Amino acid sequence: MKDYRKILEAVRDQHLSVEDGLKHLGQLETEDLGFAQIDHHRALRKGFPEVVYCEGKTPEQSADILVRLSESGEGPVLGTRADERVFDLVKGRVPGMEYDRLSRTIALRRGLAVPIGEVAVICAGTSDLPVGEEAAITAELMGAAVTRITDVGVAGIHRLFAHLEELYRARVLVVVAGMEGALVSVVAGLVNQPVIAVPTSVGYGTHFNGITPLLSMLNSCSSGVGVVNIDNGFGAGYLAGMINRMGMSE
Repeated sequence: MKDYRKILEAVRDQHLSVEDGLKHLGQLETEDLGFAQIDHHRALRKGFPEVVYCEGKTPEQSADILVRLSESGEGPVLGTRADERVFDLVKGRVPGMEYDRLSRTIALRRGLAVPIGEVAVICAGTSDLPVGEEAAITAELMGAAVTRITDVGVAGIHRLFAHLEELYRARVLVVVAGMEGALVSVVAGLVNQPVIAVPTSVGYGTHFNGITPLLSMLNSCSSGVGVVNIDNGFGAGYLAGMINRMGMSE
């Protein structure tokens, strides 16, 4: 809502014409592509543009939505669960688009100021990195400085203790873990900041594709833990970005 106020104040103070003010506010309307309704006003309402979940869409559909978002706004653009076919369709139409193979994200890092605050993304194992990197890139696009801490799971918990200073420094922590998901309780027991837990579908047999760490994280005896869905790095990074910038002037 701060952006609504800024537009109205700019019109009042004659920094914006009435016509330009109406143009900004007029983006409330969605754009109908036939297969998608693009919400161009999301950034004004939420502080971050609409994000494209590419999995399940055709490469052409995902590419068209990403291109329209890049043409209609001034901020960053993000597509998640994207493959290289989508990126091939986008890169020639939108200069500056980047593809990260590990996290399967397509990003346009546009309109980003100096990072504020700090989000720590902690991965229990190397196999958890795709989900962790999705969280890290999302938080970065939301304006946070991100510290990545990798392969510090409970099987060798001494590895985590070498990063205590980084844990204490962060405003919010994202902990990504598969198997039994025990790292979340350990980290949350060490810090006084909010911890966002992300269970991953990494593990054997009775891991049940992420159900075991999900239930373990939901039943954590450490206080201050919130849990997102299995493999939902984007959701964790978005929430971390929101918490990180709370109370910060924009």
